Amino acid sequence: MIEPGAFIGQIFVIVLLIVVVIFVIVVIFRTIRIIPQAYSGVVERLGRYQRTLSPGLNLLLPFIDRLRPLVDMREQVVSFPPQPVITEDNLVVSIDTVVYFQVTDARAATYEIANYLSAVEQLATTTLRNVVGGLNLEEALTSRDEINGQLRVVLDEATGKWGLRVSRVELKAIDPPHSIQDSMEKQMRAERDRRAAILTAEGSKQSQILEAEGRRQAEILKAEGDKAAVVLRAQGEAQAIATVFQAIHDGKLDDKLLAYQYLQTLPKISESPSSKLWFIPSEFTEALRGVSAAFAARTSDGSPAQTPPSDPPER
Repeated sequence: MIEPGAFIGQIFVIVLLIVVVIFVIVVIFRTIRIIPQAYSGVVERLGRYQRTLSPGLNLLLPFIDRLRPLVDMREQVVSFPPQPVITEDNLVVSIDTVVYFQVTDARAATYEIANYLSAVEQLATTTLRNVVGGLNLEEALTSRDEINGQLRVVLDEATGKWGLRVSRVELKAIDPPHSIQDSMEKQMRAERDRRAAILTAEGSKQSQILEAEGRRQAEILKAEGDKAAVVLRAQGEAQAIATVFQAIHDGKLDDKLLAYQYLQTLPKISESPSSKLWFIPSEFTEALRGVSAAFAARTSDGSPAQTPPSDPPER
């Protein structure tokens, strides 16, 4: 039989061992801390900032050092809900903003600002209203890059003391009122119709110009062809006349042969249907008289007849 006192002593020893084991486990757990990559931890010793833990294995003083929630050091993307902004021409537009930022100093992000996400959102909203408030609707719709640059510069300067670095700001959407959208659509439709009409007119104009130019070139080429044909024909006729003249000059033709040529040419003159009336030159009668004299000079047997002597000249 086990005495009650001994049994109670054993139970006390077992409980004490369990408490010691639990205490050792707690001490080890609070002493050894493993920080993941891309995170940083802020350590407070007796309520004051002591150091910033880097990724890896770190040792703390249990019950003296306290590790605050880890800070994400990666670049973060935050999309803010649409914000109503009044432009310079008193139109209310809804603008969605996307901010890219990164925590560069875990200590400043922990102690310099209570909630840096909310602070960035509010700062982006106020800066956006200041920038867009100095622009009209058309400038706000067409100057996104300028607005993005101004927002980034202002946010980066303001968040630097919070341990943040703003790398980029983008306007995701700019939505004007529905009435303005309808007016803009009508204006764009009218502008497209005007451009289409202008392009059609320009095309018709160019077509007419090209057709006129083509006709002009065709007339010019035709005239040049006719000119060349006339020149070549005249040159051919000139060469033919020169050849005939040279042949006549070399053959030493007499009046009889010329009269014979006149007789051969006479039927050809009468062949033309438009020749109602034609004249015989005086030279033709002289040539015909020469031919008659030539035929009268021959006898019936073909021998040449004796030409009667001419009368002696009068004294």
